[in-house]
Amino acid sequence: MEFLTTVCLLIISYIIIRVSFSLFGIGVPTNLPPGPLRLPIIGNIHLLGDQPHISLAKLAKTHGPIMSLKLGHITTLVISSVDAAKEVLQKQDLAFSDRYVPDALHACNHSQYSVAWIPVCTEWRTLRRILNTNIFSHNSLETTQNLRSQKVEELIAYCRKASLSNDYVDIGRAAFRTSLNLLSNTTFSKDLTDPYDDSGREFKEVVGNIMLEAGKPNLVDYFPVLKNIDPQGIRRRLSRHFGKVLEIFEELIQERMRMGRLNEVDVLDVCLKLIQDNPTEINQTCIKSLFLDLFAAGTDTTSSTLEWAMAEVLRKPHVMNKAKNELEEVIGRNKVVQEDDLLRLPYLSCIVKETLRLHPAVPFLLPRKVRTQVKLNGYIIPKGTQVLVNAWAIGRDPNVWEDSLEFNPERFLGSGLDVRGQDFGLIPFGAGRRICPGLPLATRMIPMMLGSLLNNFDWNLGKSIQPKDLDMTEKFGITLAKANPLCLVPIPMAY
Repeated sequence: MEFLTTVCLLIISYIIIRVSFSLFGIGVPTNLPPGPLRLPIIGNIHLLGDQPHISLAKLAKTHGPIMSLKLGHITTLVISSVDAAKEVLQKQDLAFSDRYVPDALHACNHSQYSVAWIPVCTEWRTLRRILNTNIFSHNSLETTQNLRSQKVEELIAYCRKASLSNDYVDIGRAAFRTSLNLLSNTTFSKDLTDPYDDSGREFKEVVGNIMLEAGKPNLVDYFPVLKNIDPQGIRRRLSRHFGKVLEIFEELIQERMRMGRLNEVDVLDVCLKLIQDNPTEINQTCIKSLFLDLFAAGTDTTSSTLEWAMAEVLRKPHVMNKAKNELEEVIGRNKVVQEDDLLRLPYLSCIVKETLRLHPAVPFLLPRKVRTQVKLNGYIIPKGTQVLVNAWAIGRDPNVWEDSLEFNPERFLGSGLDVRGQDFGLIPFGAGRRICPGLPLATRMIPMMLGSLLNNFDWNLGKSIQPKDLDMTEKFGITLAKANPLCLVPIPMAY
């Protein structure tokens, strides 16, 4: 095995060396933004480390908020300031609106149909319209309001059962099941998991693996000549993960089609009716990829954000007490937060915003690609350049945020700052035409779940762990998860 590994590495090194001499420095403008010194062949790959969002934030302090790197063969632009992000995501949004698709996302041809990854085009507009009209529009969200309330009540019931036996609750996993069943009921009118038998564990693991594999540094992305080899096996593994999820969706679609009627009571009905009426515009492959985007992003990012929020609040007892007092005064103790309550819970909203500032679910957003050569702050950015907007670094920029590393929800009280893509110091969902379509749902579900967990239980870390010693290590992927799950014992609050 070691011999084969060595042979493979030698072959890969030979290919890289052969192509690098002909690729480096040809046709690249001389007035790129500043950046660190590039090594032969690998460029700046060695500077990424296992936490690229942190590594690139540190480099930006030396080379500036508009920084260029060479990652193997790929010219990469890193944006790390409010002004630069506004220029890229708003003022010149169209020029930067294409996606730079990681090789792994070509698994199962997903990138050809995914609303997250295809270019801005007719097909993209059709898929966005389906999302915006049938899932995330104000009317659609109002229609499914009772469903969200029901799923949050089920989360609280699950925690209450655990409290009776003094069992730990894995906060991330519990939030994942809640988000999964919410989306599956909205889309398919059925639960995909039972909270009491852990039947959603495999789905969570598959989605977690998708986010992890898709976010891994991949040699193929830096040296496209290696595409057919897939030396790290990332695309092969992602094909298996995608295949498992797509198989579930295929079974649900076939089950619905055998029923022989489309009452348009859920998203699947609407999509099948669209296929029936416009077969040249959309097909089942597009719909399955749309569902894959929806379930992967909508479950993992929501559960990760809730887990970070609970962890941060636990580490700040005065924040916990202030949130509990607000909840008790506004809705009463031991009640589930309803959507109509959210506008009357400003401090809870501040906690969510502060969590998204420090822990944006997607630290680089999704990578963009320059459509045509463009000028940015006097620099020339070549066509095809990969663009990374470091939302993690912008959210911690000391030039924008006072005590930028401190979890302090009070900073948002009365500020008017929001996460909807207009305040570029706080862009966890992105901005511009490619802003995350799930923003309206996330800004309802996260505070409802968080507020309900805080209003119904006290929370014990157990094992003599002090809140200030809670492990806050990050695990980098497309989403930024806690490296170690947050497991807490819920303690019922006295009436």
